[in-house]
Formats: sequence, structure tokens, C-alpha cells
Amino acid sequence: METQIMAYRHDPDLEFLDSLSSEELNDLVYLLTHDKDGERRLTESLTQEDNYKKHYPDHKQYWKEIAAEIQCFGGNTFANMFRGGGVPYKEVLCDVCDKMKVNYNKDSSTKKIEQNLLMKILEDALEKMSAEEIAKLGKELGLENTSKLTSQGLTAIFLAVFRAGGFKSYQLTVIIVNAVLTAIFNRGLTLGGNVLLTRTASILTGPIGWIITGLWTMVDIAGPAYRVTIPAVIQIAYLRTLMENREAINIANTINL
Repeated sequence: METQIMAYRHDPDLEFLDSLSSEELNDLVYLLTHDKDGERRLTESLTQEDNYKKHYPDHKQYWKEIAAEIQCFGGNTFANMFRGGGVPYKEVLCDVCDKMKVNYNKDSSTKKIEQNLLMKILEDALEKMSAEEIAKLGKELGLENTSKLTSQGLTAIFLAVFRAGGFKSYQLTVIIVNAVLTAIFNRGLTLGGNVLLTRTASILTGPIGWIITGLWTMVDIAGPAYRVTIPAVIQIAYLRTLMENREAINIANTINL
């Protein structure tokens, strides 16, 4: 007899997972089921799902179970039992933002809140960088007159890129997410970007690592679920941007071949 550990609650903010390939879902599945040491998480239930056992590693076949796992980690386990499922993704996202002291409006779109989260991580990282590191990062990004560049100036540039949207915003998202995942799991996005993105992300990994270390100290006190929801939300922010910019990404990849 088939069993289902946790039912997926219809969630418009996670429905886009259905449009992703199994390869694109791979990093998300890994961080949901493995900890920073590469060991299987004791608290995960995804690998117990029948569809996971039947289709792994064809993640696309069980995207609803993946979504349900995220919802489940976002809610209290005992409360989930009575609700028949976890909490909506936006609630998980806002909870992560509260934990990371992100300035956001809960009535904003999910995408906007995700961008606020990424900007907070980036801003905190820039504040921890030396003037030389700021100049180096600016140079990697193709900026001129980097000798007088400050963390505030670079933050303003990045904020403008996010607000403009499009392919540049996608590239910036890749840089931040790659640095975060490298700091947490010692492995970046398996769908790697070009050399520039990888090199730029490596500059940020150190400062972001300091942020994550401090955050994990708080998380150990506040609850281990954040060790899952924080990287999961950051990964989903990347996947959403990937989905929205797929055409531009394909064109860029063709040009770079």
C-alpha cells in the first residue's frame, strides 16, 4: 500500500516548480535531504515518499512532494499533523526574512520579498569586505574607477540592478546564491554560470560565510528547521529567476558556446 508522509497544499508561489527540469531541481532536493556535512538529514521526510522512491533522480516526477517538504519545514511539526500539511511558501519566506532581519513589506509580491532577502545578504557581506575586496569585486563586475568604490556605492548599484529586473538581475541572483550555497554546503550551484559569475561568487563566499556562521549560532538556539528553510528559500529565489529568464539565458549560452 502506498503511503504519503505529508500532503502538498496548493501554493501559487511553488507551482512554477512543475516547469523546471529534474537537473534544475537537483540542488533543491539535495539541500532538503542533506546537511552541510553531506549527511542525510534526520528531520527530512522526502526520501520516505513513494514517488521519491519510485522516480529518483527524476525529480520533476515528484515536484509536489518537494514543495510539500518545504511547506512542512516551515511549520510546526505537531501543527502540521492537524493541518494535514505545512504552511504556504510565502509564510516560510517571511519567517526566514524575520530571522535574518530583512526589511520587507509582507504585502509585497513573493519575488520582491525574495529580492529583499538576497539584497540583505549581499549588503551584510559588502559591509564585512575591505576596501581592496570591494575594488576587486567592482573590477570583476566591469565597473570603472573602483579605487573609490565603497560598500554603500556597490550596494546602490546592485539594488538598481535588482529593480531593473531581467538578465542582469538573474546574473546577480546567481552570484549571491552560488556564494551562499558554497558557504553553507561547500558546493555551489551545480548548474554553474560562466567564469565571471563563478569568480565573482568566490570573492563573496568568505564574507557570506561569516554571516552564515553567525546566523547558524542563532539558529541552533532558535530551531534547526532554519538550517533547511534558509538555504531552501534562497535556492527557490534563484530557481524562480531562472524560470523567468530562461529565454535570455538560452541566448547567452548560445553566444558563449
